[in-house]
Amino acid sequence: MSNFRDWKLPELEIRFQLSRTMISAALQTWIDAEEEITNSEKYFLAYLRDHLRENILYWNEIELAMHAIGPIFTIVNFTSPKSNLFEERELNGTVDGEEISGKPDGMIASGKSKPQIPYFCLHEYKKDTDPSGDPTGQCLAAMLVAQSKNEENMPIYGVTISGENWRFLVLEGKSYDISSSYSAGSKDIYDIFRILKRLKRIVAARVGVEI
Repeated sequence: MSNFRDWKLPELEIRFQLSRTMISAALQTWIDAEEEITNSEKYFLAYLRDHLRENILYWNEIELAMHAIGPIFTIVNFTSPKSNLFEERELNGTVDGEEISGKPDGMIASGKSKPQIPYFCLHEYKKDTDPSGDPTGQCLAAMLVAQSKNEENMPIYGVTISGENWRFLVLEGKSYDISSSYSAGSKDIYDIFRILKRLKRIVAARVGVEI
């Protein structure tokens, strides 16, 4: 059995015959979607952006998650009667005969108190490069396990966060794509929030709830 943290992108691509598509309709539909941002949300996001810019050089991973990443997910609010945002919960499964397990930093899944079917995986790092692993490889490994628990041909979503930089991923079958980087320390924070708001709609449709 392997752990998410064991995987790097090149090895993952070879082992599971993955390939990157540079024109993913699912990814473009997700990140280009229009979502309303209220004035109060804009005010709070501007505060988070400035707070992040002031502290990003000093925060460790826990502080980054507590002061910058968590608040963004909180105001999007992924809690519904049939789904929730979970942190550090066990996720395991078998992909092409390989048992893989681990605890994603974040996971949006069906289930209110306990994750059932995962639709989105989050991995966060303070630095762009980390001696303990490859953020994209680890996130995709978790997404492969999530894919094994979903209906065939349903896209799986993810994000990697390195410091202030967010990159969004979509996995469909053996193909994946990853977005350009969005900086939460700039006006991109509004795009990050908009993309997460659209993800909330996508998850709601999957579990059959209205928002």
